Amino acid sequence: MMKQNSEKDNIVLFPGLERRLLEKGVEYLHAKKYRQAIEYLEQARTLDAHNSEVYTGLVLAHFESGHPQEAKVIAAEMLKEGIGNYIQVMDLYIMIMVQLNEYEEIITTIEALLEEKEVPKEKFEHFSKMLHFSRKMAEGQQDLQDIEPPVQERENERLSLFSYQDPKDQMQIAARLAKENVRPYIHEIKLYLESKEGHPFQKSMLLNILREQEYDKEVEVEKLGMKDVFIPSRLPELQEVQMLLDVSHLLQSSLESDDPVLFENIKSLLERNFFLLYPFNPKPNSEKACAAAYHYLANAYFGLDETIDKYADRYGATVEETAEAMDFIKMIEEISYPII
Repeated sequence: MMKQNSEKDNIVLFPGLERRLLEKGVEYLHAKKYRQAIEYLEQARTLDAHNSEVYTGLVLAHFESGHPQEAKVIAAEMLKEGIGNYIQVMDLYIMIMVQLNEYEEIITTIEALLEEKEVPKEKFEHFSKMLHFSRKMAEGQQDLQDIEPPVQERENERLSLFSYQDPKDQMQIAARLAKENVRPYIHEIKLYLESKEGHPFQKSMLLNILREQEYDKEVEVEKLGMKDVFIPSRLPELQEVQMLLDVSHLLQSSLESDDPVLFENIKSLLERNFFLLYPFNPKPNSEKACAAAYHYLANAYFGLDETIDKYADRYGATVEETAEAMDFIKMIEEISYPII
């Protein structure tokens, strides 16, 4: 993605490049563009070989794209290398083997796990049920279609969205909801979306799921100091937000022929920020000021000491609006670092 000449091979184009690659991969994952997700996540893994979030993303991307065997290999590597929460990864590993109908291996794995006596009390029943199910399947006592594999226990059919602070957990709950009818959980989802708490990234994922499932009732959304009411079924896809397209077009027209590497990196940053904002637009609502601010900040990352009015003039924006857009982007960047 960022091929440089030999003299620049070790240059990091932006601070925290591995996290930016991770975030971009997760965006593609939730947009169901699994090939692109795997490409970005693999790049992130080369920069941070023990990042559990990267590994979890790769497991989910391979699994969701219909390649459970590849997902199993990566999950097994996580267990072997001690990457991520052992019990959570083990649970994911077992669920992949269910998909592969590898019940004998599941039995051996769970029996060994229970013998270790390190299973948390709240998970003991879950693994015991899975062991019982797998034994029945292995023995051929019932047809596969007559048995429903045990799923993660749901306390009174609640999602407990506010409890998911770990990025890996957020990814997994979103992947699960994307396959289910979310309407039984709509009250809880609405409470999460309208609260001042909760991460904007998680709210974007939930809104995208509601949009995909054509939920046509009003939901109130509050994030990043903004609040409004939306009907998810009427929202555009994440990649089709009009202001994102307009700003990207301005930057492309200005940069792509002269500095395509810079353009691609600004575009990646732009798309990541708009994912956090979704379905809101940045402030001020000016595509020219937004384009000027992103171009200015990108060059500032390289250490270029230039005045903001140069970029405002280049894109036909006012200096005041460009400065406001720059401050808003910096605020989003500060919020985005702790998440996926």
